[in-house]
Order: sequence, then structure tokens, then C-alpha cells
Amino acid sequence: MRVKTRECAVVYRLPGYHACMSRDPVNKPGKPPADVPAGVEPDVDFRTAMSGVRPHAAPDRLEPLVRRPSTRPRSIEADEQAVLEEMMSDTLDPEDIESGDTLTYRGEGIQDSVWRRLRRGNYHIRAELDLHGFNRDAARQEVSAFLAACQNNDVRCIRIIHGKGRGSPNSGPVIKTLLDGWLRRRKDVLAFCSARPHDGGTGAVYVLLRASQTRQSSNG
Repeated sequence: MRVKTRECAVVYRLPGYHACMSRDPVNKPGKPPADVPAGVEPDVDFRTAMSGVRPHAAPDRLEPLVRRPSTRPRSIEADEQAVLEEMMSDTLDPEDIESGDTLTYRGEGIQDSVWRRLRRGNYHIRAELDLHGFNRDAARQEVSAFLAACQNNDVRCIRIIHGKGRGSPNSGPVIKTLLDGWLRRRKDVLAFCSARPHDGGTGAVYVLLRASQTRQSSNG
């Protein structure tokens, strides 16, 4: 039996069965809704769709970062490295720093290596003279006689202890100042400088003497 009603377009009444069908169904069978993209089933949730997907395993190690080559010319970098190595090759010796109490004299023709060895106390000291207790006249005579004896015995490197002048605070180190002038005027003195701390420091000097005339004649 077929009856029209207000809610349904067509009503079918059969024994044990009742159904109502609209005239304009919202979704026609076999076609997805208008807002669902083609090829996607609207009734499938995300978990069901991703059920067969497995995450990628993390790598055991990281690939090293590849360093890009520098855009600076290699010649410039090599020059800068060479300058740096040259600056660091010769470390500064504290004894090479002069102070107001230091005595230094370097005659003409003295090589850098010889001067450096003298200042660092690397030459063997073969004789020494201690001027403590002498006045200026006696000290001058002692120095003159001592240097003559060194020349006669072909002694090349000596030490003269002049003191630091602490006994005469008003006039300063008198013997030290006089010795500086005496040694500079002698032709047999090639160079001199204040000693290292363990050899008297600024209270003594290393003196490098010229070879004796006897030795020079024998070598000639």
C-alpha cells in the first residue's frame, strides 16, 4: 500500500515492514559528499588510515658536517700563518728587558747570537773581580790590573762585582757608574752587560774581552 504524507515523500506499508523515503535524498548512493575530496573515504578515521605505516628507524650515527672551502686565497692564509710562526718562534727572555739599573754595552761588529749568549750568561766565566770595599782610585787600579792579567792569560769572559751602591744611598752606586765608563773606554772590551740574578744581577757585569795579541799573532 502506498500513501503520501507530509514528512515523507512515499510511505510503503507492507506486513511487518514500514519505510519512508525522501524525494530528495542528501547523499546519493555511490557518491561522496561535495566537501570530501575525490578518492577519500569520509567514514575512515586517521588511526585506521595510518595502521600500516611504520616510522623510520633513527640512524646509528650522524653524518659529519662537510666544511665548505674558504673563499680566501690560500696564499694570504699561508702568509698570515708564516708571520704568526715568526712572531712566536723567539720567546721574550725576561733578562732581555732593560731597566734603569742595568748596564749594557755592545761594541761594533758583535753578532746578535754572541750578544744574546752574553746577556743570558751562557759563556763560561773564567775569572772574576770583587770591588766591594774599594774606593774609586783603588777600584780603578784593580780593574786595570785585572784586565791586563786576563789578556795575558787569554781569558775571554769575566765577571766584575761592583755592588748595588746600597752603602751610599745619597750618592748612588758610585763604583758601578765609574766602572761603566772605564770599560767603555777600553779597546780590549768587546761588550758587557748586567749579570743574571744568580750571578749578582744588577750588582755585577759580564765582560767579553777581545782575544789577546799573542793568540792573534799565533793564529796569523
